[in-house]
Amino acid sequence: MTRIVVSGLGIVSPIGCDTDSFWQALLAGRESVGEASALPGKGIRVAEVLGEGFMAGLELPRSACDRNALFAVAAARQALVAAGLGSGLPRPERVGVILGNSAGGQCSVDDQYSRLYHLNKRPHPMTVPKVMVSSSASWVSIMSGATGPCFVTSSACASASHAIGIAMQFLRAGLADIIIAGGTEAPLSAGTLIAWDAMKIMSRSLCRPFAAGRDGLVLSEGAGVIVLETEAHARSRGLKPAVEAAGFGFSADAGDIVAPKAEGMVSAMSLALTDAGLSPGDLAYINAHGTGTRANDRTETLALKRLFGERPLPPISSTKGVTGHALGAAGAFEAIATIMAIENDMVPPTANFDAADPECDFDCVPNQGRAMPIPAAMSNSFAFGGINAALIFRSLGY
Repeated sequence: MTRIVVSGLGIVSPIGCDTDSFWQALLAGRESVGEASALPGKGIRVAEVLGEGFMAGLELPRSACDRNALFAVAAARQALVAAGLGSGLPRPERVGVILGNSAGGQCSVDDQYSRLYHLNKRPHPMTVPKVMVSSSASWVSIMSGATGPCFVTSSACASASHAIGIAMQFLRAGLADIIIAGGTEAPLSAGTLIAWDAMKIMSRSLCRPFAAGRDGLVLSEGAGVIVLETEAHARSRGLKPAVEAAGFGFSADAGDIVAPKAEGMVSAMSLALTDAGLSPGDLAYINAHGTGTRANDRTETLALKRLFGERPLPPISSTKGVTGHALGAAGAFEAIATIMAIENDMVPPTANFDAADPECDFDCVPNQGRAMPIPAAMSNSFAFGGINAALIFRSLGY
């Protein structure tokens, strides 16, 4: 099978707008949670990207770009520079863009509904290009010059993991040499936050995955982008890749629209292992979906136990305690965290952990990162609608 490698990473997140600051915040358990600026005084806590420093050096027509597209372009630019592609693409027709995005331009939707219903004004003429779910991929294509396959996957919180996995399959099939993959989301508009708050699953303090004191998730925003390419193509450019994108598995629960099922999670993880040619015991680390809600964390624990059977579970952490839940971008945040864990021989901790939940009885690396070799690791994404995805990354240095 054609080997797919990681050649560049880029990120825009509430805890850092470059990979180094992102990684250091993960290791330190340094979250960035505060009151939602879109709803002051309502007690809703989120993790926001503050300021516009992430846009330095990039010129985009702001009247035609939603916030989620700005995030995507900035993260993609970082990833391309890291991959040695900052000055141009070889054979642009062989370079694709596949991004995950759950909800499209929610900030622009709010702005234009306010304009229409409160100010009695017509929407801005560029409203449709701003709010369409596919706009982020299109803007990354325009910025980079990539003229190969270009589209968005939209599968709630599994969107970015689906995008990365589909990119792997496209590359294996010979449909491209390089794919700019990942996810982006900007969901922190007033209307979207009120809708999420109505579900009664948002924390009023901090996200505490797998901990006894957890009280829900914290929504966040941003973008994560990974440049993937065939190993042969990367080496032909003089690169020495360190990490392989080795496996992808996906499934559907065909059950409840919001309640997760362990069976679907096990199926996705098992398929990812089979795709990578690995067994559960080969995994040194797992980056869990770990949202900090009661239902998700206990169901994911059950699924992991079923996957491993009698084998001991490896260290398993959730980085959402630091990053928050970025919905369609979450899988990209967590794939990047998993790749960097492999590169740095370091497991990032589960932050804000107060006390153990007896129903989440595994080593969740509480509050303190752990140095250890990580030959292979898995990243999980489990979404509303019973949509499941798992990615496996493997070190090329062992």
